[in-house]
Amino acid sequence: MERTLQVLLLLALFCLCLWLMYRAWQKKARKQADAIGELPVVPAELGAQLLEPATGLYTGTTMAPSWQNRVAVGDLGFRATAELTRFEHGILLERSGAAVIWIPQESITAVRTERGHAGKVMTQDGVLVIRWKLPTGTEVDTGFRGDDKTVYPAWTAAPTGATTTEPVGADTHEPTGTETGDETA
Repeated sequence: MERTLQVLLLLALFCLCLWLMYRAWQKKARKQADAIGELPVVPAELGAQLLEPATGLYTGTTMAPSWQNRVAVGDLGFRATAELTRFEHGILLERSGAAVIWIPQESITAVRTERGHAGKVMTQDGVLVIRWKLPTGTEVDTGFRGDDKTVYPAWTAAPTGATTTEPVGADTHEPTGTETGDETA
């Protein structure tokens, strides 16, 4: 009987901890709601595709410049497998089981690699981080851990802000005499 009581007490304590974590997450979401506001909607015309889609893990979105202050509004704070594609008018992040995130080109302030993001710590330059400004003016960092990290240089070299670039497949490659597959930009 004493053993059963201990197990029930432990189970009740565990449930209480889960409930308190859930309430804290909700409180954080309410506090952040005004700063986050409505996310940009995916436009009908994305423009030309500039980079091939990259598959990987969406690590979350954090309030810039903190790499650990995870956004709790909506489903922005939850990890999901994802596909990241760069278009002429912005970046499309399609997440499994979650809403699509559209990052307009003019909102992007930086694309860089980091060692960690949203509580996910990797090797050096293991996470691709996109810093962008929401319509409310709040800056956030959106993290993506690619399955193929060799695509990161193309993402970090791509322009930020409202500029024009050549689409994927555009015949702009100048022969260098060494066609090894390692092009320098």
